[in-house]
Amino acid sequence: MKKYDAIAFDLLTALLDSWSLWESVAGSRSAAMTWRAAYLRLTYGTGEYRAYETLVQESAAQVGLPSRMAAALTERWDELPPWPEVGTTLARLAGSYRLALVTNCSEALAKRAADRVGGAMVLVSAERAGFYKPHETPYRMALAELGTSPERTLFVAGSPFDILGASRVGMDVFWHNQIGMTRPDGIPAPLGESRDVAGLIRFLAAA
Repeated sequence: MKKYDAIAFDLLTALLDSWSLWESVAGSRSAAMTWRAAYLRLTYGTGEYRAYETLVQESAAQVGLPSRMAAALTERWDELPPWPEVGTTLARLAGSYRLALVTNCSEALAKRAADRVGGAMVLVSAERAGFYKPHETPYRMALAELGTSPERTLFVAGSPFDILGASRVGMDVFWHNQIGMTRPDGIPAPLGESRDVAGLIRFLAAA
């Protein structure tokens, strides 16, 4: 008997390479990393939903980047590339598990991003949930719409803060840590971790 009935994914880091788009818009890796770090501080500190596009613009201003870069990011949203093996991995899972996407962005951008990985899954955006992750509400909404319990649902994190949020609602967590982020102090260890999304298949086979 398999351990899980459903798998929920972070979208913008676990399945999509959003880092490359930020870098392209910002013009350099260092500018993109500084901008995105400021955006993440705003997002995780906000909790209750404020317009994603506003947070992106505010974070650009905080680090001295022109506000037009925020508009450029959303205009180029359809360029978001899936990580290698995402398509084949999701296709393999779709026949055996209910799947969901849980993402920290607006509803409109969430739908556009979901189209990059197939789109035919439960989709929970921060806007629709009313809160940004790692607040518990987006994860609980995904569980409700999947019709599964936390104990029977695996969450695939893209960032260490997803590990914290999903764990708080009782889900096991696998971390697809494609870019090799460091887990901060106070963040619990995931049950599994891999630098490639295909590592999820290996994890499930051993679960």
